[in-house]
Amino acid sequence: MKPSSTLKRMALVIAAVMPVIAASARAQSDEPGCRPEMASLRLPIQRVNLSLANLAKGEVRLTFVGHATFLIETPGGIKVATDYNDYVRPRETPDIATMNKAHSTHNSRSPDPAIKQVLPGWDPTGAGAAKHDITMGDLRVRNVPTNIRSYSGSTDFDGNSMFVFEIGELCIAHLGHLHHPLEPGHLRALGRVDVVLFPVDGSYTLDQEGMLEVLKSLQARVMIPMHFFGGGTLNRFLARSQDLWPIERREQPVITVTKAGLPTKPTVIVLPGH
Repeated sequence: MKPSSTLKRMALVIAAVMPVIAASARAQSDEPGCRPEMASLRLPIQRVNLSLANLAKGEVRLTFVGHATFLIETPGGIKVATDYNDYVRPRETPDIATMNKAHSTHNSRSPDPAIKQVLPGWDPTGAGAAKHDITMGDLRVRNVPTNIRSYSGSTDFDGNSMFVFEIGELCIAHLGHLHHPLEPGHLRALGRVDVVLFPVDGSYTLDQEGMLEVLKSLQARVMIPMHFFGGGTLNRFLARSQDLWPIERREQPVITVTKAGLPTKPTVIVLPGH
């Protein structure tokens, strides 16, 4: 009996996917994971929904939802939304949501009650700095507090956080609403960073020249800009960085990274905004 057309199509899909999964499983690095020192206008909610295959061991998927929000997915199925807010959200309900204080586009007053862990980057009680270090499944999340400018122009000490996501051997840092250069203590607390998600607006956050210095100090292999307002802001940053690092523009807002598949030298990868 001849196989049906449906079975034939399934066989072709399996044949195409298996080499990719096998290659990813073989591509494991011996380098250990990061070991840092422990230290308003209401807009419609924007959502992104992409039907994607499950991840193989060692793979991490990042989807640029928009503004400063990324959806980070682990091989174990854990989902994180960064700078979760009431305007730009992934369609999927994340297991963990990180938030920052600076503006309403970086935090939510009504997070989805189905979220298992909501991690504010500031201490809501005002008693000091936020302190987060949690593990859920194959993901570890921790924060590194930073200062921000208050609405009055003064300094709001420890008012925001950079969040670090450790999945297997990969370390991803989301710099949040960073307002100042990083000091040696920040760099020690961050540890080794493989992928950095960083703001490039140059006005609401750290100026672009200062952000370049931050990136030089981190030396992450993958650098993904966020928090830009139109192509002009982004292009000004890219013009400043084109003599420093290679620049890749992707057509889709999704990227899958592995430790072994990181670029050999730091590279700016631009994902399209929404």
